[in-house]
Amino acid sequence: MNGNRSEEARNILITGGSRGIGAAMVRRFAAAGDRVFFTFFRSADRAEALAKETGAEALFADIRDSAQVKRAVQEAESRAGSVDVLICCAGTALNRMLADTTDEDYAQVMDTNLFGTFTAIRAALPGMFWRRKGCILTVSSIWGQEGASCEAVYSASKAAVIGLTQAAAREAAGAGIRVNCIAPGLIDTEMNDHLSVEEKQALCGEIPAGRMGTAEEAAETAFFLCSDAAGYITGQVISVSGGWHI
Repeated sequence: MNGNRSEEARNILITGGSRGIGAAMVRRFAAAGDRVFFTFFRSADRAEALAKETGAEALFADIRDSAQVKRAVQEAESRAGSVDVLICCAGTALNRMLADTTDEDYAQVMDTNLFGTFTAIRAALPGMFWRRKGCILTVSSIWGQEGASCEAVYSASKAAVIGLTQAAAREAAGAGIRVNCIAPGLIDTEMNDHLSVEEKQALCGEIPAGRMGTAEEAAETAFFLCSDAAGYITGQVISVSGGWHI
């Protein structure tokens, strides 16, 4: 038994698990002895490498397509017998002035960040309700809590994820299902590669911890919230931001 966990191995499904915070989550849960499935879309090479590294199982799915999302959930359930933990990590960002944001930009971000989260939860809930247990974790953002200039649609999508999380938590609690959310701040992943060194330094100056967070720190928070140790926590949004959002 792995000393980092106190429960039997679980079946985990992570959407958007091929890179960034999602990949760190795949590694964390796999290291604990859980059976991990993760979805990927464009990063096939990375998904294959991560699967070989961790023993996790990669499933292709365009998170914007509800049929593909449902099929991925059903595939994980078919192979493992159940999905005990669902983590909705697939997401995309958009850095653009609100007045310059197109209808296509809006649809791309909302379909990925909000609709993809909604369809994954909808697909996983029936099995969890039938077993009367389960855990769901969504991934929002500090900008879903505060809103960010030049990221209006991204902020709106992540704020909606928080509302979805809290509503689902109220619906599912009576069946023994917990639903929580993490809201990362400035995390050192490819999603923030568009920022220059100077911009990152300026942002770190606004963060009480004085630095960027790591994907592994976000994954560790996710691991705790999905563990038995967090058994009385549901409907909560945990900011992983170094004190940026208090």
